[in-house]
Amino acid sequence: MNFQAADAGPEPPRLELVGVGRRFGTVQALEGVSLVVRAGEIVALLGDSGCGKSTLLRVVAGLEFADAGAVRLDGRPVDASVPPEARGIGLMFQDYALFPHLTVGENVRFGLSGRSRTEARAIAAGRLEQVGLAKRTESYPATLSGGEGQRVALARALAPGPRILLLDEPFSNLDRRTRDRVRADTFGLLRETGTTTLLVTHDPEEALAFCDRIALMRSGRIVQVGTGEDLYERPNSRFAARFFGDLVEMPARCRRGNLETPFGLLDAGGAPEGANRLACLRPETIRLAEPGHGTPGRVVRRSFLGATVALEIAVDGIAAPFSLAAHPDDPMRPGDPVGLVLRGSPLIFDLARD
Repeated sequence: MNFQAADAGPEPPRLELVGVGRRFGTVQALEGVSLVVRAGEIVALLGDSGCGKSTLLRVVAGLEFADAGAVRLDGRPVDASVPPEARGIGLMFQDYALFPHLTVGENVRFGLSGRSRTEARAIAAGRLEQVGLAKRTESYPATLSGGEGQRVALARALAPGPRILLLDEPFSNLDRRTRDRVRADTFGLLRETGTTTLLVTHDPEEALAFCDRIALMRSGRIVQVGTGEDLYERPNSRFAARFFGDLVEMPARCRRGNLETPFGLLDAGGAPEGANRLACLRPETIRLAEPGHGTPGRVVRRSFLGATVALEIAVDGIAAPFSLAAHPDDPMRPGDPVGLVLRGSPLIFDLARD
């Protein structure tokens, strides 16, 4: 990714990474990473395990140091000479790292050592009130639920008023129901307080639902940056497209501006005559219809999922069956024929590129 300076107006970006690199022995963990995070933004670093996103977060925090490039906070360079505690950064990790021998209130006040006792208590009380734990001030971490521990960690991270908050998979240790509730509350508070946030996650749904922009990482590089809509609807590679959901993939050759596919002729997106392309359809762009309408298919499996059922559909000319959602009352069963009608445009990729 080539770095371009953002038009941030009179104020510099809250965080600016320019060509950041980090090597561990023979492993290039980060290479040429450039990113701008503006004040008040919530930005996700999204990618598979081992792609470098947590390493990048640690470089920003000052827990690791870049071998190349620059890190700037509010326009000022920070390097190895600026320790983590002097960067004005809040940190929150997946294990919360609460001190077991300190009460909830003492944990939240831990980063306020430069304040008077009265002021520190008032700040801590205010943050615990914001996360709904004002009555647990004298409790110890061992008595808290997972969701409560996460909220205490958030209150502690926000108490000093950080310039930027760094979150490293903070919800991954919670069960699904608790995670959904605590996650929504957390991002609601970050919006309310205008806290600039950099979130590390491997969950594309989390990034899409809660973040202003997403930086998708692969093998130590940022491969695409944009809003959730940008990355989902206009991915710049097959890797990006696949990361955000299932695809119905159809290799095809361009003929007179169109691609010949099992769904008929599809616009080739300007591909040259004779070029090999991969036409990809999101499942939600395919509508179930009565047999005889649209492209013929057949049901090969039906899976009950509660609010919906998943129908695995096979189509001649498409290598693997694909899943479409249907209402539980839908009568279709394995072996039944079905019609398929497109209600959206395909994503087109060069077969020679990933």
